[in-house]
Amino acid sequence: MLFGRSGEAEMIAVDRALAEFRAARPVLLQGDGLSALVLSAELIDADLAQRVETLAEGHARLVLTAARLRRLGAKGRSEPGILAMPKLDATRIETLALRQDARVDAPVSPASALDGVALELARLALVLPAVIVVPVSAEAVAGEPLLAVSMAAVSGYRAQQVASLAIVGRAPVPLEGAPETEFVVFRGGEGLRDQVAIIVGKPDLSTAVPVRLHSACLTGDLFGSLKCDCGDQLRETVGWMAQNEGGILLYLDQEGRGNGISNKMRAYRLQSQGWDTYDADEVLGFDLDQRHFDFAAEMLRQLGVSRVMALTNNPVKIGALEDAGLEVAATRRVLGRPNAHNVRYLASKRDRAGHMIDMDALMQRAAPQD
Repeated sequence: MLFGRSGEAEMIAVDRALAEFRAARPVLLQGDGLSALVLSAELIDADLAQRVETLAEGHARLVLTAARLRRLGAKGRSEPGILAMPKLDATRIETLALRQDARVDAPVSPASALDGVALELARLALVLPAVIVVPVSAEAVAGEPLLAVSMAAVSGYRAQQVASLAIVGRAPVPLEGAPETEFVVFRGGEGLRDQVAIIVGKPDLSTAVPVRLHSACLTGDLFGSLKCDCGDQLRETVGWMAQNEGGILLYLDQEGRGNGISNKMRAYRLQSQGWDTYDADEVLGFDLDQRHFDFAAEMLRQLGVSRVMALTNNPVKIGALEDAGLEVAATRRVLGRPNAHNVRYLASKRDRAGHMIDMDALMQRAAPQD
């Protein structure tokens, strides 16, 4: 067998399914004796809806997260739910999945196990977490050029990605203010790209190694966006490590708290209209944070790190490292620079996500210097 290693065939199937899903092509999801076409609600149009509907064996349904359902008026909702789609109406789907002023227009029913896996496929594909599920029979889809994937393969994909994490390249890359730096590239983990460990200096692996888990932020890290403090945290961490006997920064493919760059821009659009950063994400169907950090701990283990000083304001990252079996011997706060565009964002991270941010100390950094 060409792909005989345990779990490899399942990973390949999910990899291909993600590509299909992001390209607005239906994926055949199978498990528990069921088969259904699943496709992204954000990418459907009238023509695709009509073609899919001809294959249906029973009514389609729209699967939405608890966060989106709460915004649609289903108060207190804590689990995903479904809305029946007697007819696949692309306009109705877009309204329920994306419109700010939309409200539930039909009873909300509990989501099945298959519906939950369909949402996971959307999250892995970094598209909007709103999915159309269309029950089908084997006979109805026979001969159709559909990619099939099992529920078990999708459900186990994240764990398989961690298990298969491997170093695929490394090289010295001198940085401004940190000339003795090595980039180590890993294949696997979260997101759709590679992960990078930036080893600054020569950290002593026998002690608590200064470590920062830094989620990629294209707007802040590269373009200097004033809406966040990510670029400041990135550069200040590398500079601090260079001046303090080294450390490791993990640059992780988790744009927009794990929502992806397109959803991050949707959230930014809502923020420009006055929404809080977390409320904007909830409008789109996301909870506070979609990120996972188990693969980051595995990256550190492969680099020989077992004990860390965590450079972070986020208690979730500290807990994730501990849960993954690493010892967090100490922590250190990482402050950016407040400005008129990001101070509400920083306060929201403190008040709603429990980030350890001393706003008084932060504001002193913005005070004019003598």
